Amino acid sequence: MTVETSRIRLEPITAELARSIVARDERPGDAWHPEYPFADELDVLRRVAESTELHPVFGAYLVRRSSDGLAVGGLGFFGPPDEQGEVEFGYGLVPSARGHGLATEAVRAALTHAATHGARRAAAETEIGNHASRRVLEKAGLVEVRRDGDIIRFERDLSPEVGSPT
Repeated sequence: MTVETSRIRLEPITAELARSIVARDERPGDAWHPEYPFADELDVLRRVAESTELHPVFGAYLVRRSSDGLAVGGLGFFGPPDEQGEVEFGYGLVPSARGHGLATEAVRAALTHAATHGARRAAAETEIGNHASRRVLEKAGLVEVRRDGDIIRFERDLSPEVGSPT
């Protein structure tokens, strides 16, 4: 299920596509940025590549920039909502795509998509020194709820009465 905004497109990553990305077996139409995949993305892609059952909504997505059609990063949920309706997610962009608001736009779109499919709360963690990631999460409406060593946990209510994650 593809999710689009004015500047990005979130495209589901299948196991087959994940295997191709890990192997760097780019085919016509793949249009991967030369820096993609970046090191942090490879572990996620390897797990997706080995998976036999991928969730159709709460899985991994390629972040594709609309302006040039290049895949510049990834965003993924760590599974469907738990018993309380919470989903955890992570994201990342290639270095040259950072600092233009694309990550914030991708996170907002993903949270709206998650809420549409039953998630009631979203959570993400980042390192205390990753100020850019902290800003992305805050701009997407997540708030810091706790710190554990060098890790900060952010959460956001996705309930309809709270409003959309814009």
